[in-house]
Amino acid sequence: MEVLYERVAGLDVGKATLVVCVRTPGPRGRTSATRTFPTTTRALGVMRDWLLAEGVTIAAMESTSTYWKAPFYCLEEVLDTWLVNAAHIKAVRRPKTDARDAEWIAQLLECGLLRPSLVPPPDIRRLRMLTRYRVQLMADRTREVTRLELMLEDASIKLSAVAASLTSVSARAMLTALIEGERDPQVLADLAKGRMRRKIPALTEALTGHFDAGHAQLARTMLHPLQLIEDALAELNTVIATACTPWAHQLELLQTIPGVGEKVAQVILAETGGDMTRFPTAEHLASWAGLAPGVHESAGKRLPTAAPHGNKWLTAMLVEAAGSVGRMKGKNYLAAQFARLTTRRGMSRAAVAVAHSILVSAYFMLQRDEPYSELGADWLRRRNDEAHTRRLVAQLERLGHTVVLDPAA
Repeated sequence: MEVLYERVAGLDVGKATLVVCVRTPGPRGRTSATRTFPTTTRALGVMRDWLLAEGVTIAAMESTSTYWKAPFYCLEEVLDTWLVNAAHIKAVRRPKTDARDAEWIAQLLECGLLRPSLVPPPDIRRLRMLTRYRVQLMADRTREVTRLELMLEDASIKLSAVAASLTSVSARAMLTALIEGERDPQVLADLAKGRMRRKIPALTEALTGHFDAGHAQLARTMLHPLQLIEDALAELNTVIATACTPWAHQLELLQTIPGVGEKVAQVILAETGGDMTRFPTAEHLASWAGLAPGVHESAGKRLPTAAPHGNKWLTAMLVEAAGSVGRMKGKNYLAAQFARLTTRRGMSRAAVAVAHSILVSAYFMLQRDEPYSELGADWLRRRNDEAHTRRLVAQLERLGHTVVLDPAA
């Protein structure tokens, strides 16, 4: 095959070592030189100097766990560095060794058979690390709350059936009183604050159970890590807000989309980088995120298939935003789309479709630097009525009639 890049390097990255194969032109054709380096910072510097001495202009490596980050960051400042999908490299079966893998990557790269993955600039990478850690902390909080709820069920305390969350101010006050020895349901229910006070009769029934000293000890143990997680989340939210200051305008634009709040906007920015020029079209962005419909066509027939793998962090947050849009009950275009698709395809598919619409809207908003334009809750109905009218007019014209439309007042 035709060689597109004369001096290339292929890296097979492991946790402790990496194997580098350099392919260069020689008197008798292409030659390969392979070396093994530790993944420590100084060793990576030696590897970088060797590549520069060999005149390498482009290097490629697999996205192996998080081990690719150290060599990638070491090389990205001095030469063109590609992070490639492992599935593209493993398409051809061959003997498997680290040296062979490195040489195979170099051979594919020099022939232009690899495509680079999106690796954002350092400032976006730091923001992405913060937002992803926040998601992990929120998952930890959910697990701790679930454990607490299961323990309360063992004590026949049905607080979670009445209170919206066990982490609310009212619920925490009741749990603290239970731990300190208060067992009177009426006294516990009277600790409710704000709108929860309307539920005092239901709270009295829910707090009647068999909560004993063993449950109190376990609840105290569970509430301690839960409080630590909430404190860490509060601190992390402040850090993320400060880190997002350079993109305040983009965040303001994104939050004009229904269902997109501050956290969702921050995740969209952190995962896409806010630079839509990296994606040729909105369809490319949706496919990269894993929100595009899967396509499997054979012999002229399209078969049902799952959506492609994509950015799970972005997809999960957009689907969550779509769920909040679905609770708006048809107040805007996205809510109407959610309700319309739910009746035909189910809530899960509707959430994915609305998440796709949110992402496409974000693409054009950031590309054109303009806020969200609301189409209206009746846009789908109006579009269908107009299309139906055009079909009827075309049918009458094919029958030889001249149609003049006179809309009713």
